[in-house]
Parts: sequence; C-alpha cells; structure tokens
Amino acid sequence: MTRGFSGDVAGYYAKYRRGYPPQAVDALQEAFGLGAEDAVLDLGCGTGQLALPLAGRVRSVIGMDPEPDMLRLAGAAAAAQGVDNATWILGGDRDVPALRTLLGQDSLAMTVIGNAIHWMRHEELFHALVPLLRPGGGIAVVANGTPLWLQENSWSPPLRAGLERHFGTTLAASCGTLAQDRDRYRQALRAAGLTEIRETVVEYTDELTPEQIVGGVCSAVPADRLPAPADRPAFAEYVRRCLPADRETFTEHVRVAILTARV
Repeated sequence: MTRGFSGDVAGYYAKYRRGYPPQAVDALQEAFGLGAEDAVLDLGCGTGQLALPLAGRVRSVIGMDPEPDMLRLAGAAAAAQGVDNATWILGGDRDVPALRTLLGQDSLAMTVIGNAIHWMRHEELFHALVPLLRPGGGIAVVANGTPLWLQENSWSPPLRAGLERHFGTTLAASCGTLAQDRDRYRQALRAAGLTEIRETVVEYTDELTPEQIVGGVCSAVPADRLPAPADRPAFAEYVRRCLPADRETFTEHVRVAILTARV
C-alpha cells in the first residue's frame, strides 16, 4: 500500500513540505460553498498540510493516506493545534468505495487531492467519488507547486543535476503539476460527469534556506533510498554544494493551481 513515505521520510515531510496559502483554502471553500455542516475528504492527506486548515471551516475532515507514519504525524499535528474534528483513515484511492459505510447517510461536500494524485488511477477514482458527493459538491485537484529540482530558476537545474548524479536516476516526474497533467485531469473529471470545471491559481514567492531545501529533498526520497542517519550530514553537505555558493537563501516561485469540478 505504501509509496515509501515511511519512517524518517514522513518526519521530513511533516517538517519541510510546503503548506497551502490561506488564499488556496479560501478558493476551495468558495468553489463548493463549504460551511459548518459539511464533511470533506483529503485523499492522500500526507501529514495534514491541507486537511488541518480545512478543518476550521467545516464540520469534519477525513484524512486518508496509505502510509501509517504519515497519519500518525497528521494526528499529532492535529492534537498540537487543537483540531478535534479530523479523522485519519489508512487507505488509498482504491479504498474510496468503502467510505460509503463510514459516511452512512452523509455525503461529502468536497474531495480534495493534492500532488499525490500522480500515484493514483485518477479516471477510476473520479467515477468512484461521484456517488459520495452531495449536490453542489465536487472534486478539487490541487497542484501545490513544482518540485524543488524542476523549477525555472537559477538554482534548481544544478540541484537536479546533483541529485541525479547521487541517486543514479533521472528526475522527471512532475507530480501532476504540468499543464498537460492538468488537461488530463480536466478531461477525466468531465468524463466522470462533473461540470463547472474551473482552475484558480494562487501564486507567491518564498525564500528557502539550504536546510529547507535539504529537508524538502529528503521528504521526497523513498525510505529505502534515504541515506542512513550517520550519512545524512554528508548528504546535506553534498546538496548544499549543488546550490550556488553566493547566497544564503534561495527564492522559489510557487504556483498553486486549483482545479475544481462540481456534481
């Protein structure tokens, strides 16, 4: 069931993965008219970066992920933030039909899926979600920025080249963030019978320290390829040497693309 986001990788994910700007959460709330009586599903919720800010705007949130360590850390974050209306469920996209038993007579106002959608069979998933949605509800596919090593800036290409040398592989997966990815999701949403398909974009810039870049890289490395704890200082130094040496922080431009579709 897991995709390798276990153990220490989940810890890096919780600490270093970028969150979602308030404007993105606003856009989701507006798209589906989310309110205090609604239940939403965050599928592939990770450690709760989106589920937790959504929880303050609805009656309940279901965070679903195939990795137990992700859910453990999401639950810990919820407790630390005083969020008591989130339920964490072990499962993936193929387990969605079983949610009918959990929901009973209730329906979902929204299912939101972040960059984890590139692991899923999205065509089948969208069809499976439609019967679980309330009238006026729908599905949101959110691309939360491009991976650090695929960005269009001065420091991303050397980072990518260094990581490819280190791991001996090509890093080309877009995690569903490219325009052609969005087109495929748009077509699949339409094929599943959803309408009013729209895209909202929230853009901002951020300054990253080398530590944050190292942490972001480690959050995306499969657990079986993450350097052992004793080797991580050397790996961190290697990543730093891949970056331009003439600066202390590195600017990234983050483009959050929110694709929404309603039943």
